[in-house]
Amino acid sequence: MPRQTREQIDEEIIDCAALLFARHGFAETSIQRVADAVGYSKSGLLRHYPSKEALQEEVVVRCLAELRDALGEASGQAPGPRRDRTALTALARLAMRRPGFIALLLATLLRDPVGGESVPLQPVADVIVEAFLLDPDADMDRVVRVAGAIGALAVARTALGEHLLPDTAAGHLVDVSYDALGHPGRPGH
Repeated sequence: MPRQTREQIDEEIIDCAALLFARHGFAETSIQRVADAVGYSKSGLLRHYPSKEALQEEVVVRCLAELRDALGEASGQAPGPRRDRTALTALARLAMRRPGFIALLLATLLRDPVGGESVPLQPVADVIVEAFLLDPDADMDRVVRVAGAIGALAVARTALGEHLLPDTAAGHLVDVSYDALGHPGRPGH
């Protein structure tokens, strides 16, 4: 088996840390817990990230960057079912690659801040507001439906755990989450 590159190791650490931060909160997720989850020693993990705060910051920065990148295609579309499906498809693809990021996104939407701590995750929620053109003051029904759609996608992906999923699984995740939005029919099918 070929040796992992530094980039691959960092990606594994970041995604695993995101999942643990989502499940346990930042305060309850120790460097040792992350190290155990990725199969490294604590000192080995600290060679990649010198502190829990550095790891936490990198998780937030990467999660936000990947969310913005994934949802960028939706921003160029008119409001409506096609834009929503494009955004959900982008989130499903991200969920396939980065299940930890989707779990962290769900945790961000469920509680603010994560684990009762002041962690800069509001920009993560802001990306979702922008992608789905949400206005909580004007349309709470839509906010609830989008939260349900993202929740369905995130819970389904998280429930599948570490299973190696075929590429077609992303389409199923989109279908499950799209149904929560209440649009008639399914564009793109």
